[in-house]
Amino acid sequence: MNTSSDDRPSKVPEVTLIFWIVKIAATTLGETAGDAVSMSMDLGYLVGTGIFAVLFVGAVYAQIAAKEFRPFLYWATIIASTTVGTTLADFADRSLGVGYAGGASILFTLVMVSLLTWHRSLGSIAIETVSSPKSEIFYWVTIMFSQTLGTALGDWTADTAGFGYLGAAVVFGALLALVVAAYFWTSVSRTILFWAAFVLTRPLGAVVGDFLDKPLGAGGLALSRYTASAALLAFIVACIVLVPQRAAQKGH
Repeated sequence: MNTSSDDRPSKVPEVTLIFWIVKIAATTLGETAGDAVSMSMDLGYLVGTGIFAVLFVGAVYAQIAAKEFRPFLYWATIIASTTVGTTLADFADRSLGVGYAGGASILFTLVMVSLLTWHRSLGSIAIETVSSPKSEIFYWVTIMFSQTLGTALGDWTADTAGFGYLGAAVVFGALLALVVAAYFWTSVSRTILFWAAFVLTRPLGAVVGDFLDKPLGAGGLALSRYTASAALLAFIVACIVLVPQRAAQKGH
């Protein structure tokens, strides 16, 4: 008997508090690790993007091939998406000269096009429906665009808008608080709120990552990118091991 896509188990985790904690840590790791490869190793944004793109594609392939939700594989794919997002956004903003505002505008359009195409093709963009290869491809493409968008938004807010790293963290933290308030006290679509929060956690992680590793003169703490990345990775692993996660349940 064939199993319909509706009967397959979801391949992504249930959205709980630990999901968002690990997501923010993963996006912060993406910033420090991306900067470590492109800047500390002096490989440049284009080479860094190429390296992380290969890792991301390989992780997505493994994720799609998996028969069920696997926490370590899922979060490894998230980390790969956020590192490629870091170097790709930096390459577009700085090397191609489109600027933070231009890069963010292009990437926002790509996120919207991806979500609309996904919805038109499969009828839903809710994460509990991410179980078939086609829905997973849409999911990971959208995530990659959203991670890249978040990097550009973080850099634009901290640098061009002049808020600095801590100021930008407060801005995005406040926006996330509004999303949380909408979740508890309004009837706004939970799917819309999920994707809004998913996008906003990326620039929050980006500016926190920059705050950790940028020079003191630039408003950062000048920590080693390698040390910060290792500490964040250890924290993520500890969260996955100590707080079991289950697959998102259909109908919830």
